[in-house]
Amino acid sequence: MSQREVDALTSGARHQRLQTLFRNCALAVLNTGNETDNAAAIFDAYHDFSINVVKRTRGLQLSIRNAPRSALVENQMVEGIRQHLFAVLRDIIYIGTEIEDPSRYDLTSTPGITDAVFQILKHARVMEPGVKPNLVVCWGGHSISREEYDYTKEVGYHLGLRRLDICTGCGPGAMKGPMKGAAVGHAKQRLSNTRFVGLTEPGIIAAEPPNPLVNHLVIMPDIEKRLEAFTRLGHGIIVFPGGAGTAEEILYLMGILLDPANKNVELPVIFTGPADAAEYFNEMDRFLRLLFGDEVSKLYNVIIGDAEEVGRQMSRAIKRVHRARRKTGDAYYFNWLMRVPPAHQQPFDVSHDSVAALRLSKTLSDAELAVQARRAFSAIVTGNVKDNGVRMIARHGPFSLHADKTLVDALDHLLRSFSAQGRMQLHGEYKPCYQVVTQGG
Repeated sequence: MSQREVDALTSGARHQRLQTLFRNCALAVLNTGNETDNAAAIFDAYHDFSINVVKRTRGLQLSIRNAPRSALVENQMVEGIRQHLFAVLRDIIYIGTEIEDPSRYDLTSTPGITDAVFQILKHARVMEPGVKPNLVVCWGGHSISREEYDYTKEVGYHLGLRRLDICTGCGPGAMKGPMKGAAVGHAKQRLSNTRFVGLTEPGIIAAEPPNPLVNHLVIMPDIEKRLEAFTRLGHGIIVFPGGAGTAEEILYLMGILLDPANKNVELPVIFTGPADAAEYFNEMDRFLRLLFGDEVSKLYNVIIGDAEEVGRQMSRAIKRVHRARRKTGDAYYFNWLMRVPPAHQQPFDVSHDSVAALRLSKTLSDAELAVQARRAFSAIVTGNVKDNGVRMIARHGPFSLHADKTLVDALDHLLRSFSAQGRMQLHGEYKPCYQVVTQGG
């Protein structure tokens, strides 16, 4: 790293903000393997943790104090954790010195935001221009049953046998299982140069620390750019059962695929889980049809209890993606031709006031309803697991989500089913961070 980049973490006006951001993300990485999804609890437990960058002319050194002991073996840092730690340093400095510089990137415009997403991924070296499309994005919950976790591994295994790489949100549960299964499939095929890409952002990394399988960790500036990175980097998307975060991802994706400008974009989507997950996907399908009409069901395929069929269908679909990219001239490694609606790109600052201002109504267009619903679930994720959100709820009580009568029952029922199935948090009884209010109520 240059002296200018190191200076950003050690001196100057931005030093304190970037140092705090780096400290929190570094603590999350060092906490890998300790099962908790409460960011506030992690930061409180290690309030005396510190990490400082020490300048060296031949590079840099990290001075770490009071880190979680699980990061060490025989007083030496685990190599995978060390690599993730330097990935955090790389991305936090790059975002702070380059991406957030308004003279370099216009983060208020669609082209500027997309270019920033591209440059962060390029800087992290996760894109492979000479490789045919083979990256499958896997979404799903961090809090899932053992049966569901084993199923995600089985799906990953069949993807790995078909020489497909994996990209997830980098955490535990449905983000770890596909990578673990694919690693076995890759080993059987004697593949060595494989990608297990983990995309995260500062607000969520403490609640979902990188799992050990991730060999390309990327920190995106916020959830919106993280979601755009998933959809532009991946060649197909598999959705496993999850909670509010998975619903947020689904709504973001539907908002893109429902855009008429993306009518001819090849991006295969499969919803899948073991037999016991059938009702989960029935609930999600009913909710999506209520929001957007029956036509939305054409945008995804539901496969229950057949991991091998998921592998077969995704492999065939990615071959179609390859042909489509060749025909249109779009890059194999980044989906430039896909249009992301501008409202999906703008960061949503979660607060009690901003959440109360959301309106979920069938009078909205599909595009606007997708944005409003996605933000509602983003607020729930914030209140459930993010440090600032957990503290916000503790101080001021639950968020109020406003929906009209045709949606309020469906939304409340969906959220209650997530809670009843244990999808909202890893441990303990779940206390909702939200209340659903009838429009005008």
